[in-house]
Amino acid sequence: MDPSIEMLPSEEFDGGTVVACVILGLSFLVGAPGNLLVIWTILKHVKKRSHTVVLILHLAAADLVVLITLPLWIYSLAHFWVFGEACCKAMVFVINACMYSSVFLITLMSVERFVAVRYPFVSVVWKKKQALNKVLLALWSAGFLFSIPIILTQTTEGDDGKTHCLYRDYTSDTQELVCLLLETVVGYMLPFSILVVCYGCLCSRITQMNFRSKRKSTVLIASIVVAFAICWTPHHIGNIISIVILAIGDSKSDIANKLETARQTMMFVAGAMVFISSSINPVLYMFAARSFRESLRDTGIQKLFRHISSTSPGEGNREISFVSKRQSNQTNCSQLMTDCV
Repeated sequence: MDPSIEMLPSEEFDGGTVVACVILGLSFLVGAPGNLLVIWTILKHVKKRSHTVVLILHLAAADLVVLITLPLWIYSLAHFWVFGEACCKAMVFVINACMYSSVFLITLMSVERFVAVRYPFVSVVWKKKQALNKVLLALWSAGFLFSIPIILTQTTEGDDGKTHCLYRDYTSDTQELVCLLLETVVGYMLPFSILVVCYGCLCSRITQMNFRSKRKSTVLIASIVVAFAICWTPHHIGNIISIVILAIGDSKSDIANKLETARQTMMFVAGAMVFISSSINPVLYMFAARSFRESLRDTGIQKLFRHISSTSPGEGNREISFVSKRQSNQTNCSQLMTDCV
């Protein structure tokens, strides 16, 4: 999940480096305060947090860790890497772990939303088992585990006479192929397949939801999924192209050269969009919270998270109560008819 490799500075394309620095700077200015606001709002103003809100909290924390490294990346792109190879490996390792964790968190949010809408009583069991902390521990552990190859391959040596924390040094084509497949399958294809299945099944249900707040929270999470797909797809298309080049074997063939040219062309856009993905979620929350604003003291985003908590598994679920009440009424009516007979 190394986005840094996508931001390679080129002596032939100084304008690209400038644009990269501008995009990363804007991502930092928008995303870092935005994610800090999300974390502060949830911790201070949402006392009874549903599982969905807890996952949003962890997602904001993972994105914030990625974004606070951007000033170092901007300096490195504008000049060169001056912090040593150990710091380079450690920083890229943490970034990759957080990005893996972000993908896993988004997937878990979608699965939870699917279960909450389609199988509401299973959500009650999920709440009673108090399994969220264990799942989160496993999720973060997996993110760090899958990032271990970074420690083995990340290097600070460059081919332009300067030191940059932007390169991978693979010992063989096989090692590169395994790393690319691991990153693309675990970090994109598998999660994205789960997301498509979940929201494909929910598509017909969203407009039929009885509670406006639950419908709003489901649409919000769907928008996070769409943003994830848009931001990460170019990066993994580049990975797939690299895998195809390795599979061809002859790096000097016309097909391999054309594929490499295509990959180099999209590297700039792909790298920028990866970092944008960490700053876009707070913007989505703000748009979703506009209709919840009632006063300056009770801001829209506070009320948004409160509504998500009140309509999600983990705290008092009004939809489950509604279903239970409806089934209870049906049972009473059936019993009354039996007594009359």
